[in-house]
Amino acid sequence: MKHVFKQSLLVLAASGFTMLAHAQVPAGYPASYQAVIDGAKKEGKVLIYTPTDAAAGRPLVREFEAMYPGVKVEYSDMNTTELFNRFISETAAGAGSADVVWSSAMDQQLKLVNENYSAPYESPEAKNLPKWAVYKNTAYGTTFEPVGIVYNKRLLKEAEVPATRADFMKLLKSDPTRFQGKVTSFDIEKSGSGFLFLSNDVKLSPNTWEVIKTMAGSGVKLQSSSGTMMERISSGENIIGYNMFLSYAHARAKKDASIGYAYLKDYTLVFSRVAFISKTAKNPNAAKLWLDYLLSKKGQTTLSTASELYSIRSDVEGETTMAALTKQLGSNLKPIAIDDNLLTYLDQTKRVEFLKQWQQNVKK
Repeated sequence: MKHVFKQSLLVLAASGFTMLAHAQVPAGYPASYQAVIDGAKKEGKVLIYTPTDAAAGRPLVREFEAMYPGVKVEYSDMNTTELFNRFISETAAGAGSADVVWSSAMDQQLKLVNENYSAPYESPEAKNLPKWAVYKNTAYGTTFEPVGIVYNKRLLKEAEVPATRADFMKLLKSDPTRFQGKVTSFDIEKSGSGFLFLSNDVKLSPNTWEVIKTMAGSGVKLQSSSGTMMERISSGENIIGYNMFLSYAHARAKKDASIGYAYLKDYTLVFSRVAFISKTAKNPNAAKLWLDYLLSKKGQTTLSTASELYSIRSDVEGETTMAALTKQLGSNLKPIAIDDNLLTYLDQTKRVEFLKQWQQNVKK
């Protein structure tokens, strides 16, 4: 019996390898894609650098590894600035680094692409994305995530929740003592995402610096991590946060009765986590496999349900999707396009000037 059992295991193992080698070319992909799958199987892994929380990435990793047995995902999450600096230094040293860089700091991603750190790759899924989310068949937007207000529901009444930035400033000024030291936002010197959001606020609204001055007047607490801000709002140490990831707030609110969040109706900024394959990837086929999975309808469905990061594909339905947000907010949504405009404040002179202006306003 043991001999028969071992034979059965061998047959199952062989069939598993056969499935990986021959039966998993996704529908609609060219037959030549089989070479990518075979190459990924030989490589055996894909290394990802990302600021996307491990908890959000876990469902994607599980599904990917189930789809492609033998291709393991090494998932390294870190903040955007650390990711950017680490990837550059490792690449310059010729040391092993990420195969895929997947970051919410869209401007930093485009800088890396334009400085030749990425490998061009025409994903079969590109046709299913908005045109503004594909950059030179190299960098791809993977999410459609709103930015807005997060607050403590125990400390802020529903009627007080601001609907616009003007409401937000009015709220903080209405009771200075109550909000002193109780407001939080990103430290844009330490957070790539925070810099991205604020620099796009400035492009969209002439009142942005007034918002910053008002927060400064309330003794705003600046953080490099959205997780830290969320924890401090949940505990009541802070009452309200500005320019926060609403994808994380949506997920947290399901299990934390203290967390509330709101879209701002004067406009709601939308960012996308941008992914590209490294030019020096040691596992280039596995990197292609991961990127295509992330952009596929299956991957996007998991991303918007289990990962709760908001799908960018119009054919994915549900609460956390581009389709649902568009229905709810319409033209108030302002997606940050993946184009050369993202590079404006990566010019060192302009960046220093912007940071100087921010420092002058945030310290008032």
